[in-house]
Amino acid sequence: MTMSVPERKSGSEGKEEESEDESEILEESPCGRWQKRKEQVSQGNVPGVESASLAMDTEEGVEVVWNEVLFSDKKVFKAQEEKIKEMFENLMQVEHPNIVKFHKYWLDMKESQARVIFITEYMSSGSLKQFLKKTKKNHKSMNVKAWKRWCTQILSALNYLHSCDPPIIHGNLTCDTIFIQHNGLIKIGSVFPDASIHGKGRQHRDEQRNQHFFAPEYGACEDDYAMDIFSFGICALEMAVLEIQANGDTAVSKEAIVHAGQSLEDPLMREFTQSCLRHEAKLRPTAHDLLFHRVLFEVHSLKLLAAHCLINNQYLLPENCVEEKTKSFDPSAVMAEIKHEDRQGVQLKYSHVSPLELDKFLEDVKNGIYPLMNFASSRPHPVPRALSLSQEQVETVKTPTPEPQETETRKVVQMHCNLESNEEGTKTHLSLFLKMDDKLHRQLSCDILPTDTSKDLASELVHYAFITEEDSEKVAGFLEDAIGRHRVRALAAGSTH
Repeated sequence: MTMSVPERKSGSEGKEEESEDESEILEESPCGRWQKRKEQVSQGNVPGVESASLAMDTEEGVEVVWNEVLFSDKKVFKAQEEKIKEMFENLMQVEHPNIVKFHKYWLDMKESQARVIFITEYMSSGSLKQFLKKTKKNHKSMNVKAWKRWCTQILSALNYLHSCDPPIIHGNLTCDTIFIQHNGLIKIGSVFPDASIHGKGRQHRDEQRNQHFFAPEYGACEDDYAMDIFSFGICALEMAVLEIQANGDTAVSKEAIVHAGQSLEDPLMREFTQSCLRHEAKLRPTAHDLLFHRVLFEVHSLKLLAAHCLINNQYLLPENCVEEKTKSFDPSAVMAEIKHEDRQGVQLKYSHVSPLELDKFLEDVKNGIYPLMNFASSRPHPVPRALSLSQEQVETVKTPTPEPQETETRKVVQMHCNLESNEEGTKTHLSLFLKMDDKLHRQLSCDILPTDTSKDLASELVHYAFITEEDSEKVAGFLEDAIGRHRVRALAAGSTH
């Protein structure tokens, strides 16, 4: 079961600035980091969620969504408490560029009722369903390249979930629970715990307009990855034709789905969608298999590996290095050649490669549109089962300061270092800028004395940067080298330090 990403309600449309009432802070998290506002956001078809409000992450300075699940019967809650904790702890471990981020949860116990409150990433760009409707309204057809990119990203997210240990079944994949950002990045609504813990069952799937997204075996057996594949097949088909017509009925019929599939002109696209929609669950391909289908698998593995290598080590290269490098090439020069003894060879020239297309591909890789994990060997992604705090422990940590830091998982994608000595040469000011993969960057600075060793300085700065162990080694080496080179230049210029 999933949680679709909320959108703001349209009651204040036309207003460019939110009202004072909407920005009013109604409640704070026990740690003081998350502040709930009055402004409600539309929660879509998520079972059990009583309300969803816009909130502010005071530590990172970004908007998030404050979701609440209400238990009016405390006995029911107590019976399910351990199961609820385990589910939410697992959700916090889900980390993928194409899945909406689940940040934090806590329990709120009162005399008459209990609440589970959880914080999720806020997606302001709208759902895929909205995008398809706008495209159809403008009498446009779907761009095949965009369709392939979207399918790849959705499958990448499903492949990640299905390969977790234990496997995670999304269970509510529709065009309403898939979201598209302005840069082309697709995110699917984060996985939500089984609604049966709230006694709501699966009533949300009975909504007529989305009933066709669910596999025919739904309800007759235990949830399996094949159900997600069927739902994905409907999404892929709807993305290709923009809308599967219901012909005035409340629900989309099987005949309408068949007709939409037959209307696809590309035989590979037809075969691709039909393989996902097979009636027998065991005959449907896996998400990993679909990533290598001929209609999607167009990027050569060597090109993809090279792009990821370049992005991951971008801090070692000057800015615009790709653009500057391509300018220095002679367009008519031969880049590579394939020779054949029995027939004419093939020459590839630099003019055959567009620098603009290369820059766009690198930008797409940086934004997570071509995840490397799709093409790695299939291996399970463990979902750690961390222990959650009891309610008594949660209450004791209430403080105006930010909550205790958790294990950092974000990656450093670029780093810059600036060193400036004062006129007397008695000390040097160092500024370090770390560009993170989630666009929330870090900047640190300190003064360096001539007696300070570069190695100790690098270690101390990295300690306060709070980054992954792998990135810590890279940043420490980068800093040590930068400080050493600065001191050599200063000595060469006649400085006393």
